[in-house]
Amino acid sequence: MSKGVHALPCYVVAAMATVLGELLDLLGLERIEHDLFRGQSQDLGWGAVFGGQVVGQALSAAEQTVPEDRFAHSVHGYFLRVGNAKKPIVYEVDRIRDGKSFTTRRVVAIQDGEAIFTMAASFQVHELGLEHQAEMPECPGPEGLPSELELARRFADQIPASLREQATCERPIEIRPVDPYDPMNPTVRPPTRRVWYRAIDRLSDRPSVHQYLLAYASDFNLLGAAMQPHGVSWMKPGMHVASLDHAIWFHRPFRMDEWLLYVIDSPWSGGARGLARGQFFTQAGVLVASTMQEGLMRQRPPRA
Repeated sequence: MSKGVHALPCYVVAAMATVLGELLDLLGLERIEHDLFRGQSQDLGWGAVFGGQVVGQALSAAEQTVPEDRFAHSVHGYFLRVGNAKKPIVYEVDRIRDGKSFTTRRVVAIQDGEAIFTMAASFQVHELGLEHQAEMPECPGPEGLPSELELARRFADQIPASLREQATCERPIEIRPVDPYDPMNPTVRPPTRRVWYRAIDRLSDRPSVHQYLLAYASDFNLLGAAMQPHGVSWMKPGMHVASLDHAIWFHRPFRMDEWLLYVIDSPWSGGARGLARGQFFTQAGVLVASTMQEGLMRQRPPRA
């Protein structure tokens, strides 16, 4: 049995009045044909569609065509064109393969008749096997750390007017940086970040909801780490920053309504590109997902 688009009323109703409910509704998608879905877009103040939105929606579209006993273990996507945040996006799912243990889907995100993103996703039934994992680094817990929202409101007068409203409004996922970094006044720092993430309200028990919420949130902070050794940020005049590709591996079940630590490092940058990788750990130190992303970090010369 495939997972229909209207099969999740519990989480929508429970959080309808919150920004988290709006995000879940955004990622849930509208089914307009058997393997065709439509998603609305959100504007985070940049005019362009946030990359995490497209990744999360594409994974949601693929998941709704997969048997219920299979869950995503691997996602690989390429950003092809800038998406318009004022227009919806259509997601076309291609059922590549349905095997005994694995299911493969290809998704193309289309806007104004052109592909803006393409993704391959693989799903697997639960199996037992040999296990090992990386150790979670020593790190302060989320308790007592200010959130990005608190920090933004504290320095709201320094945020450009075009971004101030979005930067200081309620957010569906609380993000608490262990080592806060000021994008308006960047300094040279090592290419590492440690950030705690948690949805602001209780979620459905359905694992796929937690997976595409993590896919959405995983696009935050990756490229920021790659820019830190150079003392620049996406807010510096002349910087053109954009995701080029994005990969996620899901290792174990997890909950996005419980704290997860996102440990990020950037091993390389060059050729106007930066590479970043991340690991999501539970508070108990269990590694639940890994990510990698390459992004454009183009520094345009100042105008004469």
